[in-house]
Order: sequence, then structure tokens, then C-alpha cells
Amino acid sequence: MRKTAIAICLILIFFVVFFLQVNIFSSFTIAGISPNLIVIYVLCIGLFANQFFGISLGVLFGLILDFVYGKVIGTSAVMLCVIGYLGSYFDKNFSKENKLTIIMMVAGATIIYEFGLYFLNSLILEFDREYFAFLKIVLLETLYNILLSIIFYPLIQKTGYLVDRTYKKNNILTRYF
Repeated sequence: MRKTAIAICLILIFFVVFFLQVNIFSSFTIAGISPNLIVIYVLCIGLFANQFFGISLGVLFGLILDFVYGKVIGTSAVMLCVIGYLGSYFDKNFSKENKLTIIMMVAGATIIYEFGLYFLNSLILEFDREYFAFLKIVLLETLYNILLSIIFYPLIQKTGYLVDRTYKKNNILTRYF
């Protein structure tokens, strides 16, 4: 019951994050580049929930983004699925307690998302690749996401560990009891 309530809350939080990204942060751009809060959010779901929720909510959120913004349905869904899986991979191999680790995870996830999305869209839509402009966009978006992850780090930690305790209960009894 509690897992279902948290899953519904995670979906509702997505709409808040989506609203912030579209309405608030689109006004605060750096050289015309706005942050991608949804990448940070899906990465955090993969980090603090479990692999299933990271991947499935990444696909769901990606499909919503594709229906609203995308020229091709499915590219954002695939890449957010990868980010959700990447979050669960990072959870198994890295510590979530260190702020620098979270910042590096956000930077890596942003770069992987943008490169993957650009590659998939260039294959499907067959447009001319402009690498210099793309690298400028990726660099600025990564810096912007890093800045926002530093600002929102206490909120990420607090809500993340609430989700972590619910989805990753260690109900393991030792053999001596």
C-alpha cells in the first residue's frame, strides 16, 4: 500500500517538475539553454527507488515528453529508460551520501541523455549534424543541471531516502536469530 502511494506521489511530482521546467526555468536560460530537470528526476528515481521504477517511470515520462514536444515518439522514452537504469546501476556501484558523487552522476546522466537523444533523432530524422552547436548546448545544459543539483541537493537527499527506505527495506534475518 505504501509503495503504491509513493509511486503515485512520484508521478504527481513529475508533473510539478514538468511545470517548473516548462514555465519557470524556460524563462531563466543561459545563452538560450534551459536545464533538463526531468533527467535529474529520473536519475534520482533510479538511484533511490529500484531498477523497475527507474526504468518504467523513465519510459512513462519519456512518452509524455514525446507526445508534448517530440517530433518522434519514443526517443525520449528510450533515453529516459536508459537514465533510469543508469540510476540503479549507480546505486549499486557508488555512494549516494556524497554531494560530489551525486553531481558527477547528474553530469554523466545529462551528457548520456543528450548524446543519445541527438544520435537517435539524427538517425530517424536524418538531419545534418552540427557538432559545435550541439556540444555548446550539452556543455551549458550539463553546467545548469549541476548547478540545480547543488541547489536542490538537500531536497533530493531527504525525499530520496524516504523512497529508499520504502522500496529497499532490508528485511534480512541473520541465520543466528
